[in-house]
Amino acid sequence: MAELPLPELDPLSDRAVFRQIADHVREAIERGALHEGDKIPSEAQLMQHYGVARMTIRNALQVLQSEGLTVAEHGRGVFVRSRPPVRRLASDRFARRHRERGKAAFIVETEEAGGKPSVDSIKVSEAAAPSDVAERLELAGGEHVIVRSRRYLINGQPVETAVSYLPSSIAQGTQIEQPDSGPGGIYARLEELGFRLDRFVEEIRSRMPFREEVRALKLAPGVPVFHLIRTAYAADGRPVEVCDTVMSSDAYVLSYELPAR
Repeated sequence: MAELPLPELDPLSDRAVFRQIADHVREAIERGALHEGDKIPSEAQLMQHYGVARMTIRNALQVLQSEGLTVAEHGRGVFVRSRPPVRRLASDRFARRHRERGKAAFIVETEEAGGKPSVDSIKVSEAAAPSDVAERLELAGGEHVIVRSRRYLINGQPVETAVSYLPSSIAQGTQIEQPDSGPGGIYARLEELGFRLDRFVEEIRSRMPFREEVRALKLAPGVPVFHLIRTAYAADGRPVEVCDTVMSSDAYVLSYELPAR
């Protein structure tokens, strides 16, 4: 333990021993004594330092993993979890100036945060609109939509999945149906088609992830997600897209500037 000095246990504390140990390691991470990707002292080292049973150490490590601070790699040990640069989910991320520069919102904000953006798992299909999507898009029952699903990554680490639904009457036969929707993304294509975007309405809630979301976003135990549903409206008031997005909560800060009027 010479490489990582840790405090001794407080025998007078009413805090459980495994929680004291978790507190010590957490504090080492927070003060920078352990950095992202660093290996946590082994179970044997921690047992020797604290003079406790293996199960006590494992309980302490489980606390840290459940908080999203560490990740266990089979056969290698426990490591401080690496996190992508925080992407600020700002209120101006869909400003027209970004599209005019040929950049979609994710690219702009990730680059501003110092990260390298990428997109994978792109799938495009046509299907009958789900009932909640049809209601948001003001479509009649049975009308079809173009469905675009994809996963966003920062520095190769997945942080977000998104599924967009656009009326087939608008998007069918356009570049929106292609895996690569072109510079500025689908919002730039919509405006080229004559649907000048006027406003976006978003609903955001926090929840624990579903099993498939844990896999897709490679989430550590205990890390919740933001579930965001956005509806884009054209200048004539017509809804032209619904986007259902799930984001790893530790990769985002929600930052909004609201007018006081």
